[in-house]
Amino acid sequence: MLSFQATDLQDVVLVETGAHRDERGAFARLYCPEAFAAAGIAFTPSQINLSTNTLRHTLRGLHFQAAPWAEAKFVRVVTGAIYDVVLDLRPDSPSYRRWQAFELSADNLRGLFIPEGCAHGFLTLEDDTGVLYQMGRPYEPGHAAGIRYDDPAFAIDWPAAPVLISRADREWPLFAG
Repeated sequence: MLSFQATDLQDVVLVETGAHRDERGAFARLYCPEAFAAAGIAFTPSQINLSTNTLRHTLRGLHFQAAPWAEAKFVRVVTGAIYDVVLDLRPDSPSYRRWQAFELSADNLRGLFIPEGCAHGFLTLEDDTGVLYQMGRPYEPGHAAGIRYDDPAFAIDWPAAPVLISRADREWPLFAG
């Protein structure tokens, strides 16, 4: 059973998964279009991606694609754990320029729905962390954008300094809006 919890950011939704656990392990429904629709979330995945991260404190982000290529996504951890950050970049949103962080892990089975217009990034909390992304539209090459993870305009409180970060993620511009 999926349960949906509003967050401090407009339209960003934390999805709790009620796993059935027994001596074999666990079984959980990870996505159900009818449950999402009943929760008021219009989301149909058209692409599924997997990010594997070897080292603890690997940082990815903050990424987004601007309109008309903006992407909604549903993020879930399949191995390990992450400190997941969403930054609202929608000028018409009441939570514009605010960020919120969530701990997602293979153990807690939480998922996070992130609407179009928000930047997303994460810091791995364990070695060998895998993050599954269900995307609302296919990736459009050449339109990736981002904001530096340490941009003083947002003062994101990361739990640790990144040990590994791509050159592109280190060199995203500071926010100009």
